[in-house]
Amino acid sequence: MEYDIIIIGAGPAGYVAALRASQVGMKTALVEKSFLGGMCINWGCIPTKAIMESAKVFAKTKKVSEFGIDGIDPLKLTFNWENVKARSKGITKKMSKGIEGLLAKHGVDILWGEAIINDDKSVTVDNKIFTAKDIVIATGSYPAEIDNKTGKDVVINIDKLFELNEIPENIVVYGKGGIAVEMAQFFNLVGKTVTLITPDAKILPAFDEVLQSYIIQKLKDDGIEFIFGGTIDNCKDGVLNTNGKDIKCDRIINCSFRKAIMPVSALNIDTNEWGFIKVDANFETNQPGIFAIGDVNGKSYLSYIASAQGNVVVNKIKGIQSDFSIHNYPLNVYTIPEISQIGVTEQTLMDEAIPYKVTQLPLSSNGKALIEGNTEGFVRILSDRKFGQVLGAQIIAANASDMMAEASAIIQNKGSIYDITQIIHAHPTISEIFTEAGFETMNKAMQE
Repeated sequence: MEYDIIIIGAGPAGYVAALRASQVGMKTALVEKSFLGGMCINWGCIPTKAIMESAKVFAKTKKVSEFGIDGIDPLKLTFNWENVKARSKGITKKMSKGIEGLLAKHGVDILWGEAIINDDKSVTVDNKIFTAKDIVIATGSYPAEIDNKTGKDVVINIDKLFELNEIPENIVVYGKGGIAVEMAQFFNLVGKTVTLITPDAKILPAFDEVLQSYIIQKLKDDGIEFIFGGTIDNCKDGVLNTNGKDIKCDRIINCSFRKAIMPVSALNIDTNEWGFIKVDANFETNQPGIFAIGDVNGKSYLSYIASAQGNVVVNKIKGIQSDFSIHNYPLNVYTIPEISQIGVTEQTLMDEAIPYKVTQLPLSSNGKALIEGNTEGFVRILSDRKFGQVLGAQIIAANASDMMAEASAIIQNKGSIYDITQIIHAHPTISEIFTEAGFETMNKAMQE
């Protein structure tokens, strides 16, 4: 059968690309060998945030007396792991069904099975051959294996976390990035002893130093031990040795940075030194008409950036102009409090000798934050000193990931601090602090 486009992989990159292709009139096939939604829907973004939300409610319930609520004994609260998993699974199932419905509504053909790219650029799925003018690889990624002498039964990858019947007492989280930080806090919130080992000097490599320092101190205050530049040397009889130090360890949660899942291909598709598919500015590989989007190209491991790449590729194929700038997409960490960043960091501005201003307002000055008992954090704006253009924004707040949408709209449209001051908010709201920060920056500019 012949298609206009064949997309391999039904994760956030693939299924969004398929929907967009259908919307612009392309006959579309989407190949998937396991589950619609990929890692994000089935094991990553959605289920991990679901269990994190349960942990947040568990932690907040222990403090309900602060809100004038009596009758709950914090010592009698228990975290029911089986029920938490069941809730998470229910959300995942609903999301997956929703994707299936959208694909059917838009007339996308789902081809179940493993895709093999043939040397004539046709695609074989379940012993049937399909052809298309363009092929999009969206096969995703998987956490890199931990190079260690530890038994495989001790190391748990994220997709296997939900197979645990109970949560062990002593957890070691190994890796870096948002998922490592989230998992460390999750286990800590439910009362487990947690050690976070990162192989590098930074736990959140892409984040501003201010945000990184804040969350490290927060987790340390909560009792999580950090080991930077650590290795997994050996784990035996419940004790892990790392850099010559012994740590209690029942399970190691592998949150290593990810490796590309390469499709089976008779064609030579170039990869970089880390094993990700090389692509140009339009996400096209060295093979004309074959594109790679999402985790598999190594540009980002975030689902919404993968989706954006899918839209860009389909638009490019159809001759529709669309831009992609990775700095215009927010970075979120779903901890307590949440962390969100968009645009450039202060370190980048200093390195590039760009004159800038920093405005930072604490959440403790916000009425709604005081009402909700969520006063940890701040809003921080980086703006151009000469013209006031907003170059970056950073938020630490209970709902930072939601609040960042406002900053995203400003940055996407190359807006200024003066534009921020024109945004009208209801009162009291947490988000009004963003406009207050804009006025603060403008006042500084006027005083100079």
